[in-house]
Amino acid sequence: MMKRLLCLWLMTIVMSSAIAQTKKINPNKDAVIKSIDKHQQELIKVSDEVWAYAETALKEDKSAKALADYAEAQGFRVTRGVAEMPTAFVAEYGSGKPVIGIMGEFDALPGISQKAQPEKEPLVKGAAGHGCGHNLFGAGSLGAAVAIKELMQQGKVKGTIRFYGTPAEESVGGKIYMAREGLFKDVDVCLDWHPDVEISANMQSSQAMVDFQVEFKGKAAHAAADPWNGRSAVDGLELFLDGVNMLREHVKPSVRMHYVIQSGGDVPNVVPEYGKVWMWVRDSKREGVEEVFARVKDIAKGAGLMAGVEATVTVKTGDYELLVNRKGAEALQKNLEILGPITYTEAENAFAKKIQEVSTGKQTGLDGKIRPLKETRENPDGGSTDVGDISWIVPEITVLVTTAPGNAPWHSWAVVACGGMSIGHKGLLFAAKSMAMTMVDLYENETLRKDIRAEFEKRRDGHVYKAYIPEGPPPVPAKE
Repeated sequence: MMKRLLCLWLMTIVMSSAIAQTKKINPNKDAVIKSIDKHQQELIKVSDEVWAYAETALKEDKSAKALADYAEAQGFRVTRGVAEMPTAFVAEYGSGKPVIGIMGEFDALPGISQKAQPEKEPLVKGAAGHGCGHNLFGAGSLGAAVAIKELMQQGKVKGTIRFYGTPAEESVGGKIYMAREGLFKDVDVCLDWHPDVEISANMQSSQAMVDFQVEFKGKAAHAAADPWNGRSAVDGLELFLDGVNMLREHVKPSVRMHYVIQSGGDVPNVVPEYGKVWMWVRDSKREGVEEVFARVKDIAKGAGLMAGVEATVTVKTGDYELLVNRKGAEALQKNLEILGPITYTEAENAFAKKIQEVSTGKQTGLDGKIRPLKETRENPDGGSTDVGDISWIVPEITVLVTTAPGNAPWHSWAVVACGGMSIGHKGLLFAAKSMAMTMVDLYENETLRKDIRAEFEKRRDGHVYKAYIPEGPPPVPAKE
């Protein structure tokens, strides 16, 4: 393990020196690249710890502690347990304006534990795994923040750098509760990154989403002796789902509706008195989600009436679509091009191709090229994120970085495997450098910040952000 890390460290130092020698680079950008090179073994160690912990939403106790402890050791002022979430924290250095924020995630997905190998085999059977690469996300963002902090220590840039440790992105939406607490209200610009199958300055929005449950309460009775005395909650549940599936014909192509039945009776010979469905509705815009959700609520009401049972719809959470910022993406793109592509060893490409062979049979290997800046599409690809909420409060810049091969499923064992070895580690370090370099631009260039803010205000068009979550504290699970 130590030998592998040493080889990766030496290779990255050589690559960074080559960048400095072959391209004229801002001295502060050169400094943040060297800082991340200096700290890379520590960052990889933190990432691998979080990868091994693989903790799910609002249970990320060890993962959050590993990141917060590292930030504290690097001289940041750390506030833990913010927004009533024990695993949420803020790490800050410096003072005054500008305030540049950077976000890091660290929650895993249930049931996809995997060893760092190209053959499917769980690390711990039935356990969670980082199928979205959030172990890399948190450590990479923190690495960028540390690099900026060191510039501030040397008096080379002025202002505040603030790292947000944001839990529960995959479920609940920790950033939404942090936003409701006002933790982003004084930020000038915020950055984040996400593991991906290619490298690009993101200009693609995400899908808005509402996450809710529908409960049906009826009356139990003997299913053979006196069923006429019962009122089946499952009848209501089935009528509701029939209605939802009829609705599919009458929604726009951008809409997605998906659900799981969480409770559908216990035994066949009892008329079930309780049923529950967990459902998401998505669309490319918040307004579209609201329109479909209104129809779905009517369907629930009608299903309850038909079955003679009580139907209750309860919102759990909801994400806004991502508000992209071209000015910010353009600044980021220039830094991606300075860094140049990620290069991979024969062993890393063989690892990726083995995963692709098992997954889809299309063995294309890894894509470390820098993609050109794209135009925003009207309807985004599938997927929602609570980063979208932050993008309606403060201008947001996102970089996507290769951490796994294409032609393999996301949110799966394949991504977990890559996130625990050098393919993921290279993406982590590249993301840290590109974000740190872009933050140098933001600290040094007031005109850039003003241009980014002006575009943000134009795109936001006077909208006043309101968190799409129920009143009360976040649903933090009880300690086991």
